[in-house]
Amino acid sequence: MSNPKIRVLIIDDHPLFRQGIRWSLEDAADMEVVAEAENGQEAIALTEKLSPDVVLVDINLPGLNGLEVARVIKRRDPRIGIIVLSVYEDDDQLFQAIKVGAAAYSSKDVNPEDLLYFIRNVATGRYLINDAVLAKPSVASRVLHQFRELAATEDEQTTALFAPLTSREIEILDCIARGLSNKEIANELSISGQTVKNHITSILSKLQVNDRTMAVIYAIKRGWIKMGYSPGEEALGAGGKS
Repeated sequence: MSNPKIRVLIIDDHPLFRQGIRWSLEDAADMEVVAEAENGQEAIALTEKLSPDVVLVDINLPGLNGLEVARVIKRRDPRIGIIVLSVYEDDDQLFQAIKVGAAAYSSKDVNPEDLLYFIRNVATGRYLINDAVLAKPSVASRVLHQFRELAATEDEQTTALFAPLTSREIEILDCIARGLSNKEIANELSISGQTVKNHITSILSKLQVNDRTMAVIYAIKRGWIKMGYSPGEEALGAGGKS
């Protein structure tokens, strides 16, 4: 018995662009376009009716823009993967896409093979947007600043909660918060890349979150890791390593 197809909803106000995506997806045996929408309100209604696995949304929709649509969809059904598409890649748009819970962010001139890759990975629960953040030091710095603001608003009772993580897992979360990639974490802690991946899987499972970014937010808000000014953050803020 074959696996169920990935059900995709396309949201864009340009019919030709929607048709182009549909043609690209129809050639993929593991995907199905369940509907198209040309505005935000229609998209939200179709999402509630059809429960797609992945939503492709143009960031510049008329009226209710793509980021607002993504925020509403994720709030109502966190299981749905959101891919935000834009005419051009912009650091501020990337940052905003992270805030609304998008799993991926891409320019609209993405080639069909890459788009299929995004959809397949997002459908499995991966957050490809984290990789984009690591490649953008200025965005990573803004994310770290937001983490600190979230931590500052948390009350003492919550920050005193027991952390269900091992000391090694806390170390790894701290590295992630500083913007380090899996390879860089492995080098810093003198462990293998596979061990890093295993620890991250354990962290996500224990905290019941879907991605690295949410795990860091969760840990910082509870005081398990601190976002003080560190060499790793200094490099990010200065436009250092990506």
